[in-house]
Amino acid sequence: MDIIIRRAKKADCARMLELIQELANYEKAPDEVTVTLAHFKESGFGPNPIWWAFVAEVQGVVIGIALYYIRYSTWKGQRMYLEDLLVTEEMRGKKIGSLLFDALIQEAKEKNYKGMNWQVLDWNEPAINFYKKYNATFDPEWVNCSISF
Repeated sequence: MDIIIRRAKKADCARMLELIQELANYEKAPDEVTVTLAHFKESGFGPNPIWWAFVAEVQGVVIGIALYYIRYSTWKGQRMYLEDLLVTEEMRGKKIGSLLFDALIQEAKEKNYKGMNWQVLDWNEPAINFYKKYNATFDPEWVNCSISF
């Protein structure tokens, strides 16, 4: 099986949203994906993109994504924030997630970011075990907060 890891293109957006919905279903939040395809495309491929992504492709079909944006830490400087890393259920266990994650690490190093942050649900043992392989630090002290408009 030939796995291609490449930068996402505008033409990938519809498929990427399908995978994001698959992730939301897995995370028990199927109704939380409310972004429109038009907004998603504009945010990633408009004149001022705010997110970037890598995709994993097999036989011309996107089967995984790693979407990130840049956050700023007043303590550390620019850091990559991994918003979503997912591989379709039927393609898991084939090291595709590692290929995507490694592409992110390489990108962060090339752009001289000072690290990478992300979140993982406390019940998602497969993801937690995946990140442990990278010697990730898990921080139980910070509480996630948000406000919606």
